[in-house]
Parts: sequence; structure tokens; C-alpha cells
Amino acid sequence: MSFPIDDRVLALAGIAQALQQVRRIAETGHSENAIVRTAMDSVMRIDASSPGAVYGSPTQVEAGLRLLRDYFRNQGKDDLLPRLALTVLQLERRFVREDATVDKVTAGIERAAARAQELGDSSHPDVLSALGSLYADTISQLKPKIMVQGNPHYLGQAAVVSEIRALLLAAVRSAVLWRQLGGSYMDFLFSRKTMLEAIERRLR
Repeated sequence: MSFPIDDRVLALAGIAQALQQVRRIAETGHSENAIVRTAMDSVMRIDASSPGAVYGSPTQVEAGLRLLRDYFRNQGKDDLLPRLALTVLQLERRFVREDATVDKVTAGIERAAARAQELGDSSHPDVLSALGSLYADTISQLKPKIMVQGNPHYLGQAAVVSEIRALLLAAVRSAVLWRQLGGSYMDFLFSRKTMLEAIERRLR
């Protein structure tokens, strides 16, 4: 039996998973390619047939589901991750109200998707650069600003900055999906137990 909350936690897992990679690459200069590819694919699947299909399959966001499970059990190991996620959810609210920005982002994603198809890899540096530039020119101009902390050595590298921005775009895409599925801040106040149960169903 499926519940609407089961789909919403997939979208939250998409946010958590993308932001964990932001934190990882900002600190170490390295990311997990499979997770980055899932994030980039989710950006390009604008008309997916189901929430799970946005990520390829629900199993592609198991890392994010585990992060959420730890968070709802008060066992999270990265205090900055929930703060980043909250800022992304706030930014999504502003983004969807800016029709011109939405149109520009949609057009940019279509161009990046065509390039990814040519290269056969949505996580190719050229694609990450294109999506990173798109984020910098559009969503990054809105408030609240997402401030990424990390190692200055890596944060000074253009490729790292592009990948971080592309991942932030993916996080916003998942935030849009979460809202479309009926997600709201009230979930975190009144539905924590229900969400944890949904996460555990997904991880079985």
C-alpha cells in the first residue's frame, strides 16, 4: 500500500542527498559520481511519470533516506545539513514565484540536457559547468542566499564551485517536487513520526 507521504520523503531524500554532496565536495574537493549523476538526472527529468522516476528509481535516493532517518532520530552527524536544507526550502518558495526566472532555468536545463545526451553523461564536467552557471545567473540571485562553508582551497577552484552550484540546483528541483507533492513546513512540526515511518518503509 502506498501513501502520499512515501513520495514526499523521496523528494526530501533528494534534497538531503544533493546537499550532502555539496558539503562533501566543499570540504574535500571530491564527490560520489553516482550520487551526483542521480542529482543531475533529476534536474533534467522535468516531466517524469512518478516521483520515484525523477531519480531513476527510489533506490537511487537511499543515501538521502538514511540521512533523513538519522535526522528524525536525532542522530544526524552534520549540523549544517539541516540548515542548508531549510534555506533551500525557503529559496524554492521565492523561485517558483519568479516566472521569468523559472522560464530561464527551464530553458537552460533543456540546453544542458541536450549536451548531456551528446556526451552520454549527465555528470560530465561540461554539463556541471553549464548547470552551475545557470544556477549562478538565476536562482543564486534570489534570497535567501545559500552560503556554503568548506575548505577555502577547494572553494577557490572553478570546477568545484560549478559542481556545488549544479548540486544546489538539484536540491531546489527536489524542493519544488516536495511542494508539488503537498509538502509543507507543518510536516516537520506535526508529521515527524509519520515521515520516519515512511522512510523506514522505503528502506526495507
